[in-house]
Amino acid sequence: MCGIVGYIGKRDVAPLLLEGLQRLEYRGYDSAGIVITGKAAAGRPGVLKMVKAKGRVRELEARVPKRFAGTTGIAHTRWATHGAPSDENAHPHLDAENKVAVVHNGIIDNASELRAKLVADGTVFLSETDTEVLVHLIARAQATTLEEKVREALKSVEGTYGIAVLHSDFNDRIVVARNGSPVVLGIGEKEMFVASDVAALVAHTRQIVTLDDGEMATLKADDFRTYTTEGSTTTATPTTVEWEAESYDMGGHDTYMHKEISEQADAVDRVLRGRIDDRFSTVHLGGLNLDAREARGVRRIKILGCGTSYHAGMIGAGLIEELARIPADAEPASEFRYRNPVVDPDTLYVAVSQSGETYDVLAAVQELKRKGARVLGVVNVVGSAIAREADGGMYVHAGPEVCVVSTKCFTNTVVAFALLALHLGRIRDLSVSDGKRIIEGLRKLPEQIGRILESEDEIKKLAEEYAGAQSMMFIGRVRGYPVALEASLKLKEISYIHAEAYPASELKHGPLALIEPALPTVAIVPDDDLLEKNRAALEEIKARSGRILAVAHREQEKADHTILVPKNENELDPILMGIPLQLFAYHTALAMGRDIDKPRNLAKSVTVE
Repeated sequence: MCGIVGYIGKRDVAPLLLEGLQRLEYRGYDSAGIVITGKAAAGRPGVLKMVKAKGRVRELEARVPKRFAGTTGIAHTRWATHGAPSDENAHPHLDAENKVAVVHNGIIDNASELRAKLVADGTVFLSETDTEVLVHLIARAQATTLEEKVREALKSVEGTYGIAVLHSDFNDRIVVARNGSPVVLGIGEKEMFVASDVAALVAHTRQIVTLDDGEMATLKADDFRTYTTEGSTTTATPTTVEWEAESYDMGGHDTYMHKEISEQADAVDRVLRGRIDDRFSTVHLGGLNLDAREARGVRRIKILGCGTSYHAGMIGAGLIEELARIPADAEPASEFRYRNPVVDPDTLYVAVSQSGETYDVLAAVQELKRKGARVLGVVNVVGSAIAREADGGMYVHAGPEVCVVSTKCFTNTVVAFALLALHLGRIRDLSVSDGKRIIEGLRKLPEQIGRILESEDEIKKLAEEYAGAQSMMFIGRVRGYPVALEASLKLKEISYIHAEAYPASELKHGPLALIEPALPTVAIVPDDDLLEKNRAALEEIKARSGRILAVAHREQEKADHTILVPKNENELDPILMGIPLQLFAYHTALAMGRDIDKPRNLAKSVTVE
């Protein structure tokens, strides 16, 4: 969940690394550090020079001396797992002789055991981190090359890692390795880069190589080579990154979250583009690698995701059941992989992840593949681990999402599920007229999203009115319940207001005890066949003096305030009803002075358990 960036070439390395850390800060921002290889004196190896700081990258930048010259270095921005944020626990970590430097993403599961052995052998630790274990293992390795030293150390390690290693005796190279945490190489002209995310690379190169689990690489200024942790050579073919550096800038917005909310009309247009087949009232999804006969053989669909991706999967499961009439459900991947699930050969599994690197989802995919299951990936990042591991799938084409909380990627993921549901439905029993109806609804989405965004000023006023609440309730029924869950998550992620989501039908089974004037309720009230049921829930709340903010297609008499949303097809309404609540969460957090793009205790890509 942290950010790694490294460089070897001819340019002054410190400014490059600091710039890369700024672009990666959304992946972790409690401390940061940089180490570079200084010039070697005659007959002597180079030296490692390091600066670290608790806090944001700007705190690190302020500490870096003006004379901090070098052409090779690695840097890191941290999201704490082992040890509280501090200068000592910040990466990089050095060995006792200041010869080996390591930056690390992931968790070493057997760190306590390894640490005890090293301490017994006389090693003195300076931090509480699991990463420092790896530094001392590399320093103690008896091998004669850096690659062999790293490989020898990794044989003792259990857990996940994305690492970059410098050694003062081998100052012409950076050695990197991956197991469960992303490592991306950037290929330049007589210069090489490494990072945990392409965001740190696109300003300098768009040619990248993504390492697989169990793969290592050696970077020199003029070339690179890849190989397995066992030493076998692997073939790496660079690919071109789709997005340019400007895609990662704020583009005149005050925050990335606001920018990404505002981009949703264009983002939805991208996920639809080139996929709609008007002739047969269906869609083209060639990347599924699932022909019509195989699709008809699917008896159940299980969707796996975490957080926002799980909520998108819940809406997706509903769409698949409604349009394709295939039993479908969603489950948190973090729970699925630990409950020894029954893997049915007639079940199609769908793994959902914005980054394509979410560790719990990736581990579930790997376990399913081991058991012979067919797995599709629904991800945003091209070439990510889940995209490579899956049998097929869909890219959601939301574009780079930098804010820690997901907005446009959530919306595009739900639209992607609507496409999948339509595709499966038309293969099975969905009529041509219903297929045409859904396509017309999909085509309306970008314009309708634009209309919702035009009402931002009204939503801002409501958010400021509700910002004083200590807690909020979110309710929805059937299609509306996942929308309530996601809206509740957004509010607590960035405003830190306690929020809970319940099915509206469950109010009388316990949650009504919480209703009072101090607890506002946000109600999802679509104009569908459950409208009167939802209105009955509003009656129950109002009878107990609860305040109500409704998100609806028409004014709700029992609500204190109503946010109006354009009407689409019933099945597609959840896509639109979540968007004003993204703005509501944003402006609530803004009114409370929160750090919206970097909420406390969170990071963007969860690549640890």
